[in-house]
Amino acid sequence: MSRSRRIADAAWDAGELGCGELVLELRLRLDGMAPGQVLKLTALDPGAPADIPAWCRMTGHTLVTQQHPVYQIRRKEN
Repeated sequence: MSRSRRIADAAWDAGELGCGELVLELRLRLDGMAPGQVLKLTALDPGAPADIPAWCRMTGHTLVTQQHPVYQIRRKEN
């Protein structure tokens, strides 16, 4: 199985959290993971398809897959 299709190391259902709260909590959750691990995020916020990729670019984390409302994000290697 390719690395991009592997099962996530952790999952978080953010429900309908808005962008501000979502990215703050997302940062905390990824900080608690080991570099290279993947978080499966479910985010129902209508802004998530634009906000999550932008946040990943700004922070250096890798957006592995994006199919709203599900995103897989790989924690940066540091």
